[in-house]
Amino acid sequence: MTTLIDQLRQLVGDSQVLTEGDLTAWEQDWRKRSRGKALAVVRPGSTAEVAQVVKACAAAGTSIVPQGGNTGLVVGSTPDTSGTQVVLSLQRMKTVREIDTENLTMTVEAGCVLQNLQEAAAGAGLLFPLSLAAEGTCTIGGNLATNAGGTQVVRYGNARELCLGLEVVTAQGEIWNGLSGLRKDNTGYDLRNLFIGSEGTLGVITAATMKLFPLPAAELTAWAAVPSLEEAVRLLGLAHKHLGAGLTGFEVMGQFALSLVARHFSQMRVPLYDQAPYCVLLENSDNESELHARAQFERLLETALEEGCVTDAVVAENLTQAHQLWHIRESIPLAQAEEGLNIKHDISIPVSRIPQFCHETDALLARHIPGVRLVNFGHLGDGNLHYNVQAPKDSDAAAFLNDWEEKVNSLVYESVQHFGGSISAEHGVGSLKLEKLEQHKPPVALQMMRGIKRALDPANLMNPGRVIRP
Repeated sequence: MTTLIDQLRQLVGDSQVLTEGDLTAWEQDWRKRSRGKALAVVRPGSTAEVAQVVKACAAAGTSIVPQGGNTGLVVGSTPDTSGTQVVLSLQRMKTVREIDTENLTMTVEAGCVLQNLQEAAAGAGLLFPLSLAAEGTCTIGGNLATNAGGTQVVRYGNARELCLGLEVVTAQGEIWNGLSGLRKDNTGYDLRNLFIGSEGTLGVITAATMKLFPLPAAELTAWAAVPSLEEAVRLLGLAHKHLGAGLTGFEVMGQFALSLVARHFSQMRVPLYDQAPYCVLLENSDNESELHARAQFERLLETALEEGCVTDAVVAENLTQAHQLWHIRESIPLAQAEEGLNIKHDISIPVSRIPQFCHETDALLARHIPGVRLVNFGHLGDGNLHYNVQAPKDSDAAAFLNDWEEKVNSLVYESVQHFGGSISAEHGVGSLKLEKLEQHKPPVALQMMRGIKRALDPANLMNPGRVIRP
């Protein structure tokens, strides 16, 4: 009798079906919070092979966990502990199929690493603007499956806004080719947007057609100290006014978050962090010239200093300095990990309500946990905060996580709901936020989501236990 493993080996080759040895790279999530056990790790090399694998698993009643770079933060792309799930790794599918310079699009396979997309676009004299800390290892399929955001959402939008078309293998093993480069296609339901952000629960994204943009003539970066979150929001308004569409990045970083970088990565020089409760990192991309961009920045910062929403600021003199400033921002999660286990939140709040949310939630947590430390940073330009909770100094971080995670999550998410926000801005739901989603989504929304899941995956074989329970 031919087993499923035998079938899979016939379909993709013996060497591409892994059942023994060290499978940590596929079975353990990036944060090392969860370790599962796969029936097999299957690595197809083409869309046709993906379709055949899905058909074989569907016939056997075996659930599938699609996986890209496995850099997710919500335990959404690793198997459970049953040893019955197939991990479908898309990492071999990394071809850039086409770059259409006149249509400003590129069509790429799902396993293509994000940084490779950026470099391929740059090689064609164009820009692919999606940018995030994991860009050297995350894949575009995973970026789309989680609707990733990153640092340039304020100008270019999330992964959803950058995608024009998809190729998807359905839960039944059929191939839907929707790789259109059209910017206007109003012929029925938008299937593309159904799969983007679905975290592999409706089908497997195998390729995508993405938007490209002209390379800017200049990119300038500034770092500013601000006396409060209210003034950071006011600075954002001034930046929109002075820079317009040139404002491509606007990051806020709390003093404690930056102090962790200074402490654990002493080789980095963190500017101004000891002079104000918050610092802001701004990026201005200009299509005219560096001279024009610098003049815009100078006018913005002069106005901000005069009006008191900035107490001091520096502008990077060259690309190396700009990279150093961005590297400080991107090192905050690493510094926080060095400090010890913590409770992470990826939330979004209307920008105008962020200061009040932080004041009230900071005070709420301090009342429950004396000495609690808050690592607050993120993409203020689009309302996305990484509002993370660190144990009190000199306490047992592991014990803190075990004792307080559920309570802290409830406190933070209830506050997020009160301020009209979302409990997941860009990291997705995965399995970590499954119950919280059910608590905070309206019943009508849950009913519609379950209806979509039943319609597209009636056997519940696509990444079960993630996002929504049928």
